[in-house]
Amino acid sequence: MALPSQLKPIQHHLRTAQEHEKRDPVVAYYCRLYAMQTGMKLDSKTPECRKFLVKLMDQLEMMKKELSDNESITQEVVGNAHIENYALKMFLYADNEDRSGRFHKNMIKSFYTSSLLYDVLSVFGELSDENIQHRKYAKWKAAYIHNCLKNGETPQPGPIGMEGEAYDDEFGAEGGGPSEAPHNPPQSQPSFHGHPSNQPPASNFSNIQIPPGSHAPANTPAEIPHPEAAQPVKPVPVPRTMPLVDPSLLNNTQEGDVRLTPEDFTRAQKYCKYAGSALQYEDVGTAIQNLQKALKLLTTGKE
Repeated sequence: MALPSQLKPIQHHLRTAQEHEKRDPVVAYYCRLYAMQTGMKLDSKTPECRKFLVKLMDQLEMMKKELSDNESITQEVVGNAHIENYALKMFLYADNEDRSGRFHKNMIKSFYTSSLLYDVLSVFGELSDENIQHRKYAKWKAAYIHNCLKNGETPQPGPIGMEGEAYDDEFGAEGGGPSEAPHNPPQSQPSFHGHPSNQPPASNFSNIQIPPGSHAPANTPAEIPHPEAAQPVKPVPVPRTMPLVDPSLLNNTQEGDVRLTPEDFTRAQKYCKYAGSALQYEDVGTAIQNLQKALKLLTTGKE
């Protein structure tokens, strides 16, 4: 079923769902959930939009039954952590490639897809400031590098040299309806049309400093292995930048008469889930940071 023109803003989220149908059904589910919720706000009254959205709802219900034993579907906090970690994984992969001067279509697509997944995170509530910044930066980077390669120019790595760049909603092939078969990633990217007034100034991103691989939530390599890396060598421990433990948190008792709300418990549980997910991928730094946030919230009632 073709996507009605009124629902064009959700076409790339639906496309991302199609691309992850087999690879990661949880990502596909939440991309469609975001598309459905956003589509309802865009136009739920005209017959073609209503028909499309009802079909999308039916598909979501079917997926929910098929994934009924998956905690990322049955528990919102786990689903939130799954999508956030996946978005960050794609962002860090593209950021690592960018800062290493390796510019190619896959990294452009990774930047753009991560920005779409940060959109999807809004189904769980308001985005954090960090996620909002990552989303803007990823969309901007995708446009900037795409335009440079298209014009035969060499992009500048990192958060510099992007002033005046902008993007539109035409990234990737046209998104299809929920009933269509998954598409392959586009072989070529269409042109971006610059609208500088729609973009924040470059200075907004000047403070993004992410050491390559520093807190990748999944098996994202800090660097792409070189051929010589295949030779058997004695493993060398990689130094990690560990966040310092806040001394005030060493006393694990509550301060005075702290009254925790149900929302506080939910947030603390979310931090613990994030920490558990990070440890799955041996990301000790992120685990410590999230556990400290949970501990501070439970002992002081503040974040």
